[in-house]
Amino acid sequence: MTRHGKNCTAGAVYTYHEKKKDTAASGYGTQSVRLGKDAIKDFDCCCLSLQPCRDPVVTKDGYLYEKEAILQYILHQKTEIAKKMKAYEKQKQALKSEGQLESKSEERERAEKFKQRENNIVSKPINPFTSEKSKDEGSQKGSSSSTSSDTGASSSSSALPSFWIPSLTPEAKPTLLKKPSKTVLCPMSGCPLKMSDLISVRFTPLDSSLDRVALLTRQDRFVCAVTRDTLGNSVPCAVLRPSGVVVTMECVEKLIQKDMIDPVTGDKLKEKDIIPLQRGGTGFAGSGVDLKAKEARPVMQA
Repeated sequence: MTRHGKNCTAGAVYTYHEKKKDTAASGYGTQSVRLGKDAIKDFDCCCLSLQPCRDPVVTKDGYLYEKEAILQYILHQKTEIAKKMKAYEKQKQALKSEGQLESKSEERERAEKFKQRENNIVSKPINPFTSEKSKDEGSQKGSSSSTSSDTGASSSSSALPSFWIPSLTPEAKPTLLKKPSKTVLCPMSGCPLKMSDLISVRFTPLDSSLDRVALLTRQDRFVCAVTRDTLGNSVPCAVLRPSGVVVTMECVEKLIQKDMIDPVTGDKLKEKDIIPLQRGGTGFAGSGVDLKAKEARPVMQA
């Protein structure tokens, strides 16, 4: 098909190609974006602050955090859980008191109905000396009480909440709070997280004579603790739990997994003691890391 045929807008059918083209031009709908190198954090940066770690710790799932940042996050989540638990207990007590009041009102209604039935069984003596005027006065009192009740109903109806807000309409019921979970979840993996699960990480600097500021200005900052290979986003690496050192996955597969001994401390290793470190991509498609992202926008309906 020629270029003029693709750009033809005289068709009677709004094709998928035209809809996709118009959606991309208008900015509506979910847009798929491919992340570049500038949008990816380095392997030694915290997942919360996105800055190079001073005192790095890693979780069981391999996510690296600054110790101060992740401890502040855990404490903040615990205070939020305590607030939600307090609100839930308050709601629970309110529902319990309402249930007790309803049970008392039901018992009172039953007793009144029983009294009325008993009074209807016993015949009342007719007083021949009562005049019709007293009956008329009683009827007038009944009518006045009915009018006062009508005015009360009208006043209460005038004080109804707003119909424009869904939560304030008469038919709206108060939203009940669910019992909050007491477990703190990892902000990246969503798995349960405890302070005792955090493992201290020790990066081996490329040049031990450089200070922290000079080290951060360099692109190649850290090396493998065993093979001295340069670490980066393009190099898969792992953390050894007993010593906390960072080694390449190639070193783990070729050297460490043969004897399963920590090369720094000499401790016996298990499979769970080798934690693959989660890293960002390099910006290239062949890095093996998913670099696609979706941006949700308002949907345009034709």
